Amino acid sequence: MNAYVFPGQGAQFSGMGLDLYENSEVAKELFHKANDILGFEITKIMFEGTAEELKETKVTQPAIFLHSVILSKVLGDAFKPDMVAGHSLGEFSALVASGALNFEDALQLVSKRALAMQKACELKPSTMAAVLGLEDEVVEKVCEEIEGIVVAANYNCPGQLVISGEVEAIEKACEVLKEKGARRALVLPVGGAFHSPLMEPAREELAAAIEATNFNTPTCPIYQNVTTTAVTDPEEIKKNLIAQLTAPVKWTQSVKNMMKDGATSFTEVGPGKVLSGLVKKVDRSMETISATI
Repeated sequence: MNAYVFPGQGAQFSGMGLDLYENSEVAKELFHKANDILGFEITKIMFEGTAEELKETKVTQPAIFLHSVILSKVLGDAFKPDMVAGHSLGEFSALVASGALNFEDALQLVSKRALAMQKACELKPSTMAAVLGLEDEVVEKVCEEIEGIVVAANYNCPGQLVISGEVEAIEKACEVLKEKGARRALVLPVGGAFHSPLMEPAREELAAAIEATNFNTPTCPIYQNVTTTAVTDPEEIKKNLIAQLTAPVKWTQSVKNMMKDGATSFTEVGPGKVLSGLVKKVDRSMETISATI
């Protein structure tokens, strides 16, 4: 069974999507449509922009979404997922790829999500940190004992967990985690505490937009970040998508469940190869492929 996975924020690069635009009429049409929906020329920033310009949340999220979704459309008949999953933002790409959302609605939701998250980031100084070389339970326990808001946010692969929260609480947690034997506890260059209670204002804002959007039954199960299990019910998909902003991304658990349910290969669709690397850390023998045109 073929599992298709879609990356999240951080996978962007200068020039992303240009090869799709130049080699496919389908891609060209979708990129132009995206410019109209977003109200600015995202293609110009994707194809010609600097890393700094691409890093702006209102650009990054739609850019990664567009690269992933348009690549899946360009693949045509070769795109045959038996199951899908996306890392954080990538869940929206997975929902379009599996037919649960249409392109236009999903892009509008991604844009609203990016702007809502940006606003939430500006309310309180907050950040994230990568913790390497510790058991998940140890990291979770340290987070519970630190004063202030700090939570486990991204379960990326065994021995790699990202924590999220208030700047002071994150810094304190990093000190304690190093004392506990973490190989690294490194504050990340991000503008906010994604997948933490500090994203509550964004969750409320996005909830209304998601509720008002039509979702279909997907053509294959989607393994969502919040539940980590196969979901096909549109109402449940909506509920999990709303919860996702303040809940952790349980990527390790999702990958393990996909394998348990019969995945024999993982194809990464979108910029970069981050997810392929994470899948290999879960099971070294698993076949991983990067989709290309």
